[in-house]
This record gives sequence, structure tokens and C-alpha cells, in this order.
Amino acid sequence: MRSLFMSRLRSTMHKGERAGLEAAGVVKPKRKRSKTAVKEEESTIPSSPSTYHTFHDAADVVLLRSQLLRWYDKEKRELPWRTLAETESDLNIRTYGVWVSEIMLQQTQVATVIDYYNKWMKRWPTVQDLAAATLEEVNQMWAGLGYYSRGKRLHEGAQKVVSELRGQMPRTVNSLLKQLPGVGRYTAGAIGSIALGQVTGAVDGNLIRVLCRLRAIGADSTSPAVTEALWSLANTLVDPERPGDFNQAMMELGARVCTPKGPLCSQCPVQSHCHSHRKVHVKQEANSRKLLGKLDKKPSVLPDIEDCMNSGTCPLCPSEPWDDELGVQNFPRKPAKKPPRVERTLTCVVIRAGEEGEDEYLLTQRLNKGLLAGMWEFPSLLQEEKSSEMKQKKALCAEISKKLGTRLTDSLLQHVGEVVHIFSHIHQTYVVHSVRLKDGDSQTQTENAQWLSKSALQGAAVSTGVKKVFILFTQSVCVCVCVCVCVCVCAHAPCCVTEVSCTCRSGLDYHSQKADFSIASVVNYSEFPVCDITGLH
Repeated sequence: MRSLFMSRLRSTMHKGERAGLEAAGVVKPKRKRSKTAVKEEESTIPSSPSTYHTFHDAADVVLLRSQLLRWYDKEKRELPWRTLAETESDLNIRTYGVWVSEIMLQQTQVATVIDYYNKWMKRWPTVQDLAAATLEEVNQMWAGLGYYSRGKRLHEGAQKVVSELRGQMPRTVNSLLKQLPGVGRYTAGAIGSIALGQVTGAVDGNLIRVLCRLRAIGADSTSPAVTEALWSLANTLVDPERPGDFNQAMMELGARVCTPKGPLCSQCPVQSHCHSHRKVHVKQEANSRKLLGKLDKKPSVLPDIEDCMNSGTCPLCPSEPWDDELGVQNFPRKPAKKPPRVERTLTCVVIRAGEEGEDEYLLTQRLNKGLLAGMWEFPSLLQEEKSSEMKQKKALCAEISKKLGTRLTDSLLQHVGEVVHIFSHIHQTYVVHSVRLKDGDSQTQTENAQWLSKSALQGAAVSTGVKKVFILFTQSVCVCVCVCVCVCVCAHAPCCVTEVSCTCRSGLDYHSQKADFSIASVVNYSEFPVCDITGLH
């Protein structure tokens, strides 16, 4: 009792002493912090993601693995790189084959890759074979697949493996990441798990979508917080006994079921683990109750996004309101894409008569860096916004003249038309012209130029845009020839056509062989397969 009394006495004396000092202005009185200040301070403290966005139940993880792999074993597509990974006993060839497939599949659809992959592996079945090839041969094989720097990096990587690694492909995820050019975190994880059996996740575009929907991750999917959360999820879920199959199963699920638009939720083997699917049902249930006017105060047994305890400050929760019409497509969320820059390029198809009478076309090689590095194209010049088309045509003629060592004037150029080609970041319009050279003007003077026949051009290392330009040119030639033939048939008896000569807008002189023609023979599509001759006639 005495000690309690003394304690209270000392406390009273201390308060009195402080009050006296405050009155004297020696000690400032304590001020209470405003609620606003406290709230602002709390809001600056970053919140950790809630367990709502993770898999914290080991039993759920085991069940999800078994459900997904069972579905994959039954539904997977038979693809050549999967067959190689399953049947190839040589670890070096297996790793090389999976590496090639993963590079080809970057930004490219599976259906497009299959034929390219089969041709590639037939021509270069080992990393040593690829290393011995030339970059020109690689570009020819890659032509039409897009993102041409990928083929170049594969070639560089193969040469590095042979020259620096004694022909042995890297054996771990970290070494794949460090030693192979063009191999990032995802590609290393995919090769490591599929070819080498390493227990690691592999997060590509399909997995981003699947994981965001499974765990209702609605923040910007490109943010560092979301990226690390997704990799953590992928590494948690991957099956330790079948890591490669599990990662491919997740990719297959994203490609065929959990698609960007129109997902087939009813066919999803892991639907019971999906927070976004449950979210849809919660919203539908709430809307139904409102519609019926029977609001039930009892909470739904289905978990909502609000089950994230840090909602509002959680770096993985969505910042935008839920859109009922989108359903599970509310996840994932990406920032708006920047519109592609718009470019116009003047292109000229330069023609000469070949030694055997077949037309040949002038192609020039691009620089070995930048867009379409090392690829072949018709002489071209990027059009400047502030420069007139006349000046641009003169500049293009000057470039062609350098290649040929002769003077070419812009008045000789014939306008063919325009072709649009879309790159991932460029909206490209090719303004196409053509010119036919005289026999003495067709000798090239530089190493990075060559004359190719039509058949050789189609097999050369040219881009899809160049092929579009050539198709436009050949169609314009064919249409003009058909018009001239039809006019001649109309002006004479149907059987008396002996020769047709046309100098058309493409600059092409067309002479038919001397022969008897009839209306029927002219309208025969085997003669002029591109044109609707009856419509022209």
C-alpha cells in the first residue's frame, strides 16, 4: 500500500512540475496528432499481399497439380518439340531442340511455328550443325516468321556453345540465363523444366493470365510487385516430379481454355481453385437478390475479392471497379498499349531481263543491326514527313543509281500502289513504284545488292512486307496484261490474235507467244490465275 501511495505521489508531482514548466514557456505542451495525419502516415506504409492471392494450403496445391496434369495427359496437343522432349535420350540434342522451339514460339502462334520448326530441325538437327551455318542461311529459313533478330540470336548462341562451351548446352536454369543470348527468365525456366527436368516455374503470357485469374490478381500485370508474385506462385505450384509437363499444362490451359476472350470456364480442370470464377458467382448472386428484391443479410459462402484483408492498399488488388460484363476477363489487367508509330516507305521494284529470258529483280541488303537486320528488300527509302514525295522519289532514284553505277531519273518510276504491313510497334505503308531497266543499266556495283529471279526471290531471306510488295506488283502486271488481251480479242475476230504487246504502268513489256487465241482460252484462269478476266472484259 505504501509503495502504491508513493508511486501516485511521484506521478502527481511530475505532472505538476511539467505544468509549471509549460506555463513558463520552457517545455511545449504535447499536441495530439490529427486523425488525418495518422491516416496519411498509415497509407504510406506499403502493405504485403494478402494470403488471398497465394496458395497457402498444401493440400490445395497437390490437388491442383493432379487435376491439371490429368487433364493435360488427356487433352494435350501433339507437337514436334514435345515429342522430341519426351523421346530424345541425348540431353544435348533435347536441350537444343527445346531451346529452338521456345525462341520460335516467342510472339508467334503454335500453328505457324510447327512447319518452321520441322524444317529447321531437319536441316540443323544439332547445335553443331546450326553453328556451322551462315547467318544468310538462317535468315532464309526464318523468313516469314517475324521478329528476325530471334534467328540471329539462335545462331549466335549456337556458335557460342560450340566455341566457348565445347559444344555442350548449359545444364541449369542459371547457366541458360547467363550463357545464351536472347534467353530471359521465362525461356530459361521453360528449357530447364522441359528439357532438363529442373523444378522451376516458367511465366509466359498464358501463365500470367491463368495465375491472375486463379488468385484474383487485378493490379497492373506488368508491375514489379505482380511480376514477382506470379513467379512466386509459379514456383509454388510446379510439380516436383513432372515440372516440364506441369509448365506445359499451364500454357496449354491458357492457350485453349483460359483464353484472353471467351474463356471456357465450364471446361477448366482447376475451376474449383479459381478466385475470379467465384467472384463472378458472388456478383451474379448479389445481382439476382437485388433483382428479386430479396436482399439477404447473410454473407455468401463464396469468398469475394474483399477477402483480401489489405484491399485498398494491397499491391495485387485491382484499382479499377469490377465490370460485370467482363466476368473473369477482369483479370489480368494491363496498361493501355502505346499506338504504333506510323511510317511510310518508298519502295521500287527494279526489273531487268535475265540471261534466259526470265525477269530478275534487284534486292538490297539491310544493315546488320536494327529492324529486319541483314534481310533483303527492294530498294527502299523511309519517307520524311517534311519532304515532298517528288524529293523522296529523286532520293530513292539516287540510291538505286549508286547500286547500279548508272543514272536513273524519277520520271521513269511508275506508281504501282500501296501496301500496309503491321509490325508490333510500327504501322508501315509501302508506297510501291517500279521501273524496267535497259540491258546496259542493270549491272550492280556493290556487294550488298543482288539480282534474283521470281522463284529465287520467294526462297530468299525477305520479310513478309517485301513479299506483300511483290504480290502487289505481280498482280498489277497481270491485270494490265489481261486488259490488253481482252481489248485485242474484242477488236478482232476471236481466233485471229497473233501477238499482244503492252507497256503497262509497272513498266513491264509483255509479249504473248504467237498463237491462235479464242475468247475461251483468254478466259481460262490457268492462263491468268490472278485476274477476274470476265469482269474486266
